[in-house]
Amino acid sequence: MRITVFGATGGIGGHVVRQALDAGHKVTAVVRTSSAFELEHPSLEVVRVPGLDAAEPLREAIDGSAAVISGVGPRGRKDGPVASRSTKSILTAMEAAGVRRFVAVSAAPLGPVPPDESFLNRRVLLPLINAFAADVYADLRVMEADIRNSATDWTILRPPKLNNKDLTGRYRTMVGGTVTRGYLISRADVAHLMLAVLDDQSTVAQPVGVAY
Repeated sequence: MRITVFGATGGIGGHVVRQALDAGHKVTAVVRTSSAFELEHPSLEVVRVPGLDAAEPLREAIDGSAAVISGVGPRGRKDGPVASRSTKSILTAMEAAGVRRFVAVSAAPLGPVPPDESFLNRRVLLPLINAFAADVYADLRVMEADIRNSATDWTILRPPKLNNKDLTGRYRTMVGGTVTRGYLISRADVAHLMLAVLDDQSTVAQPVGVAY
């Protein structure tokens, strides 16, 4: 399968690129012209763009792909509406290229609170997290709304707090919901799931919660 990966220099996107190549996929990695990207592989094409704010430069990277994966997101609270702005351009480019399968990463606090969630998570941690990163989650809500309203066959992954530990391939998922007492997951395992759901029809037009 040929896959176009946005956010290829980021923590999740970088893992997606490497894992996809290891699995035998052909990968087009979209990176900013100002970003360093040194990975080389016979099945890897690197497309450099000035930014992700305009759709037309992105279409070339998407043409001929079977799916698009986006690990694009803010690196911090002061980055502004990175996710929604970039995703809008990606969706427009996908429509122009006639590519439908789209997998993007969001965040667990945007999902529903499970009825059996712990008191600590429900009453203390989640309200604190939502208040602390209100701008980030507002951006992600706009992004999710645009994805849901698009013509793509989309899946949105909602992980909790991310870390840089190794790939395990072992985690819990909840299609359409949030993993109960899910506090952590590695970026490598989020990337693993992003690739795993590409051929899983049960995840189309669904958010998917994921955590250890």
